[in-house]
Amino acid sequence: MIEAISCGGVVIFRGKILLLYKNYRNRYEGWVLPKGTVEQGEEYKDTAIREVLEETGATATIIQYVGKSQYSFTIPEDTVEKSVHWYLMMGESYYSKPQREEYFTDSGYYKYHEAYHLLKFSNEKQILEKAYNEYLDLKKSNLWGTHKYF
Repeated sequence: MIEAISCGGVVIFRGKILLLYKNYRNRYEGWVLPKGTVEQGEEYKDTAIREVLEETGATATIIQYVGKSQYSFTIPEDTVEKSVHWYLMMGESYYSKPQREEYFTDSGYYKYHEAYHLLKFSNEKQILEKAYNEYLDLKKSNLWGTHKYF
């Protein structure tokens, strides 16, 4: 068994959520949240910021930690147990440009209900729901966008 740790972000700008569309040789297709592998000596929050920037071209600030999702998948040699640490992040603009080298063919900001239904994986839907509720709570308290919480 191989253990892998990734970090990602639920990036929100003006109430909309940033998603990526991946199409890997027409076998792996679907809308996902930006995330990626932690590099040697890197802190989780730095991984999340770097991966969002690399995969989407978007600049974002971490607001708070949202939680962890876990899943496993099989590769020819072994089984990979993956943990993903998620952060609620505030985007700086609607700009995004999908990273072609990672087989992302589209990206964009979507309203919550659209993003929820577009997401391919149920664990990412759960993270989106949790992050969006945190966002709504901060907005209701007039705290969204005033300062970093992390």
